[in-house]
Amino acid sequence: MDIYQVAIRPFLFNLVKTDPEWLHQKTIRSLSWLSHTTGRPPASWLNHSLQQSLCLRDPRLEQNLFGLHFPNPVGLAAGFDKDGVAAGIWSSFGFGFAELGTVTFVAQPGNPRPRLFRLPLDQAALNRMGFNNNGAAAMAAQLAETKQQLAWSIPIGINLGKSKITPLEAAAADYLNSFRLLKELGDYFVVNVSSPNTPGLRSLQDASMLSAILDLLQKENYAQKPIFVKIAPDLAWEAIADIIAIAKSYELAGIIATNTTISRDRLRTQIIEQTGKSPQEEAGGISGAPLRDRSTEVIRFIWQQTQGQIPIIGVGGIFSPEDAWEKITAGASLIQIYTGWIYEGPMIVRRILAGLLSKLEQNQLNSITEAVGLESKIKV
Repeated sequence: MDIYQVAIRPFLFNLVKTDPEWLHQKTIRSLSWLSHTTGRPPASWLNHSLQQSLCLRDPRLEQNLFGLHFPNPVGLAAGFDKDGVAAGIWSSFGFGFAELGTVTFVAQPGNPRPRLFRLPLDQAALNRMGFNNNGAAAMAAQLAETKQQLAWSIPIGINLGKSKITPLEAAAADYLNSFRLLKELGDYFVVNVSSPNTPGLRSLQDASMLSAILDLLQKENYAQKPIFVKIAPDLAWEAIADIIAIAKSYELAGIIATNTTISRDRLRTQIIEQTGKSPQEEAGGISGAPLRDRSTEVIRFIWQQTQGQIPIIGVGGIFSPEDAWEKITAGASLIQIYTGWIYEGPMIVRRILAGLLSKLEQNQLNSITEAVGLESKIKV
């Protein structure tokens, strides 16, 4: 029995109807405490219990990609641990890697509340958080302290965004300033130019503007840390093809597909209770199940356009082993979850990993690497 799905989620979502952002803040505060006290009781006991129940280790799930070792392909997506306060604990929840942020050079409060909404009928969330975070300097101090206390056992990525007060023409310098503060602390970095919640940000996906950002970052990237770009699901195929060409030109480690969508197609939710308005009337990006098919289409397109030569991290609507397998066989080497983790609970990672192992056996494959892009390989 999964107590989260049977009791905890119905209590929090339906009975007491907790505000999603308030609940998130309480959760991240508890995880921060656990991360910073994991070597001392009672945190050490709790940490061990989490590992025993939530982790699944198998060499068939391991991969070595862009110079990093991933114990399994399931990662925590950016947005949950915005300031990196729980960086040391994510491996205990079974994740094979975790992405922190989005962090901006200038600390900022984000957009006015309410700004985070559940859409249970759609297994989705609507958010317009607006990159609320304590800034790159605060994250750098946080991660430096965490690394002194314990060495994390999974790759830790850092998702970089543009500060809201920075004009678009100065965006490249803004990303560079954050990267300079954090470049020694992250295992990989992500240029986020695809959130719908910072005015004008998505225009940075334009070839010339994205090139300006990547040019500065790669010149500063003496340690050759892997750098990704995270793209929107709402881009036209031509625009995605342009980004693929840029990724090749700047020797990026890969592409993350995709961010949240501004589409409201086929949503079942009619009214958002907190505001009394429909999702169509509310600003923000949709994550979760409504994003599943489109993000997989984008993954498939990138894989086919590059013949699998550019690694892809797939994210969007992953709730089950079948969802994960679909994205991997479409071309994703790694996958990330966030909304699915909220709806399905902490056991989701272990369930997905167990399901992936079953899929490997069913398809007579020896490793998850052999499954990447399998859909296209079979067609050939």
